Amino acid sequence: VKSQLSTNLGLPLIDLADAPPRPGAHRHAIVDQVEGYYLGQPDTLLLEDGRTILVAYPNGHGGPDTILKRSTDAGLSWSDRLPVPASFVGAHNAPTIHRLIDSDGKRRIFLNTSFPAMRSSLSEDDGKTWTDLELMWRKNKWRRGFKGHAPMKSVIPIDCGGYLGMYHDHFEDDAGQQVVIPFTTVTTDGGLTWSDPIRTGVHTSQPGAQPCEPCLLRNPADGRIVALLRENSGDHQSLMMYSDDDGQSWSEMTEVQPPLTGSRHIARFSPDGRIVVTMRDTATDSSTHGDFVGWVGTWDDLIHAKPGQYRLR
Repeated sequence: VKSQLSTNLGLPLIDLADAPPRPGAHRHAIVDQVEGYYLGQPDTLLLEDGRTILVAYPNGHGGPDTILKRSTDAGLSWSDRLPVPASFVGAHNAPTIHRLIDSDGKRRIFLNTSFPAMRSSLSEDDGKTWTDLELMWRKNKWRRGFKGHAPMKSVIPIDCGGYLGMYHDHFEDDAGQQVVIPFTTVTTDGGLTWSDPIRTGVHTSQPGAQPCEPCLLRNPADGRIVALLRENSGDHQSLMMYSDDDGQSWSEMTEVQPPLTGSRHIARFSPDGRIVVTMRDTATDSSTHGDFVGWVGTWDDLIHAKPGQYRLR
């Protein structure tokens, strides 16, 4: 791979298409395919055995319906579509799935959909059976911030023993302006109930910005939580903000560098302590614009808006 290195947005680019295949290696596995259908926006959950993966995705661009499949060999092969409740059929936005554990040690999988209202389903047997999709905030489902334009991409543990979730909503304010803004909510009972959502995020230096699809990453060293956000107006780079109090308050948003500009960020720490972020590349003048890419850098790169170390495709 090293002989094939090029640069992209000022960083080295490792293009896996140029890497010689390793014997027995599988670079791609088809999860689902239907002629004439757009099947995308998958969200996955790796179970504790390190081999079982659940994937949830819509039956079209953003919806309708929620489809589930399972892999028991770390993604090399996939089951047929799994049986789901009748409530999984219908108009709602692309699902996300998360592992939650309550204070008694009860393990659940939390499935979240949004628009026209935030709804959830729970599984207590690792995805074999599911409850019906039900409204998360029954009395307030049509209020601004309660309906959700996209579900929670990130749900992370916080110090109270609960979990913090963040998502975005899109609505018209009292002045007739279109508003796209993130909201936070907390569960302290393993996903059974959620606190009323709180609007968060200020971007005075980016007027007209539309921060959405937030991804959360917590630094285990000091507990700081960083939120990476897609910027949907196209007038700014992707945005970032951070919290030092488990999401109760947040810094002003700042723009990240172009190599980290994209849609639907997913961030994780690698075993060596660096950060890997996957996303759809939306950076202007990027040679991989529109592709599924990865960014690799350190926590210092992330929190101080540095370019990072290299990119992957």
